[in-house]
Amino acid sequence: MSWLKPRSIRGQLISGLILFEGLLVVGFATLLVREQASEIHERARVRLESEVNLLALQTQEALAHGQAGYLVPILRAMINSPSIRAAVVTDSNGQVIASSDPGMNGKNLLTRLERKHLTDTAGAVLFRAPGGAREAVVAIHVNGQLSGFVWVYEDATAAWQQIYSLIRITIIFAALGALGTAIIAGSLARSIIRPLRALLTATRKLIRNPETKEGFPLEVTSANEAADLTRAFNLMVTSMEEQRAGLSDTLALLDSMLQNAPIGFAFFDRKFRYVRVNQFLAEMDEAPIGRHLGRTIAEMLPDPAATVLQGCIQNVFETGEPVAQFELDTDISGNTGQVRSWLINVYPVKTTSEAVRWVGAIIVEATERKRSEEALRKTEKLAAAGRLATSIAHEINNPLEAVTNLLYLLRGQPSLDEQAISYVDMAQHEISRVAEMTQQTLGFYRQSTSPAVANFAELLDSALMLYTVRLQELQIEVSRKQGPDIELYCFSGELRQLFANLIGNAIDAMAQGGHLWLTVHRSRSWVDGGPGIRVFVADNGSGMTQATRRQIFEPFFTTKESTGTGLGLWVSSEILKKHDATVRVASRPAEAAIGKPSGTVVMLFFPDGGIGSPPLPFPITATQDA
Repeated sequence: MSWLKPRSIRGQLISGLILFEGLLVVGFATLLVREQASEIHERARVRLESEVNLLALQTQEALAHGQAGYLVPILRAMINSPSIRAAVVTDSNGQVIASSDPGMNGKNLLTRLERKHLTDTAGAVLFRAPGGAREAVVAIHVNGQLSGFVWVYEDATAAWQQIYSLIRITIIFAALGALGTAIIAGSLARSIIRPLRALLTATRKLIRNPETKEGFPLEVTSANEAADLTRAFNLMVTSMEEQRAGLSDTLALLDSMLQNAPIGFAFFDRKFRYVRVNQFLAEMDEAPIGRHLGRTIAEMLPDPAATVLQGCIQNVFETGEPVAQFELDTDISGNTGQVRSWLINVYPVKTTSEAVRWVGAIIVEATERKRSEEALRKTEKLAAAGRLATSIAHEINNPLEAVTNLLYLLRGQPSLDEQAISYVDMAQHEISRVAEMTQQTLGFYRQSTSPAVANFAELLDSALMLYTVRLQELQIEVSRKQGPDIELYCFSGELRQLFANLIGNAIDAMAQGGHLWLTVHRSRSWVDGGPGIRVFVADNGSGMTQATRRQIFEPFFTTKESTGTGLGLWVSSEILKKHDATVRVASRPAEAAIGKPSGTVVMLFFPDGGIGSPPLPFPITATQDA
């Protein structure tokens, strides 16, 4: 029912006074009407008793002289009184012998209870009729004997008219009083509302534009407390202008520093809500400033990072001591296992009372630095391993050449039988395989600095040679399809590394075994239709999700937590750009491959002349001696 309550001071004052007066008038009218009604009914009772007694005397005299015929005129004369509705004379048995109403002649009005009561009672007796009106009865005695009864019926209309008239007068008085109260209250409220309305309008102007001077100072139009309030408001506005003038330069400097600083700033209250942030932090969080303000740390950062930062801020609020240089890691949205690193300094912001009002935080993102450091460590390890492998391969070549020569000499001995010669051939074949593997290892490390014409079959063979053991252990079947003598002017070492990365990723996706398809053939570009070489590397392994497929060529992105560096496919993409090649990747993850095979297909296209054309050989001309 709050919507019924007036919202203005004038309405509340008028309605309050009217309500008070209404309650007062209702109470007074109730008491007055009750008192007056009691008095009116009492007078009517006395009048009814006196009239019934008078009628009884006249009837007794008429009956004593045997003049019953005079009763009807007497009864009819009685009803001329406004308070009497009817008059009746009955015999001792209650039988009507005379009545002012002819319709009552011959009726028996006396009940057994009334007969008993009237016989034992002297004087007038009053009964309440069924309609609410009263009736008075008096016994008539002639010569000491009961001769009958006189009945007089009351007409209460006049009494109720008096009560209704009193109620109407009371209502008119209440309405006039309410009208007068409303006029007086409205006049009084006007002197209060006018200055308050001026203050409300001025306050709204200040809210919309704190620097406005329109309409200030406010005019004082009264001499009561509202005037004191208006003067105090004018003084407050003047003080605000002076403080604003003093703080504007300081705020401008602070805002410039916060907005343009190359680090993130944030301020928090005791409920861990963002009070203020700068644009640099908003960009780091990838959320606008308005989304930060008023929100808690738990709403902006995931657990457990939010819990750690809230605990640190709570410690600063309790102790007032800053916390310097602590690292915080948060998960990257949509990238399982990928984290962002933050270097945070938290310090208290105190008021003049030395109480900690807010806690400030200086935040620097250290994700790229940590990734670079980790990548550098892994790269150094890989480089060291490469150099070690190259040294070992180089050192192995010397004894391999010696063993090869010895096997050659041994095979030329005439004393050997056919079985011994077959064993020597087998040993020489295996030594050749070891020598080829060492040469492939050296080929990966000793990349040429200038392009040359390379055969794709040889490049794929050298890449597959590295994974021979893994292919056999995982029981991965390899299917190759390539045209004869497909060659390209390229950096052979880099393409060998490219194919090794793609084949290695395909093998990693088939941990439970599978099938690897390698296809090379001449084709034309998807873009401009130019000639070139198309390469397919396909597997039926676990496949990739769409989110993973979008990031596979980004640096430091990896799904191999313990063994991956996140640099293999990034380096591969750089090699493709260097050769002006294009790549397309299609994949279906195992969890989405319902009734269909899972796996990944990598499609490469190397255009002819991607890094230029090979130089023409020098022509050989015949010369004649002079």
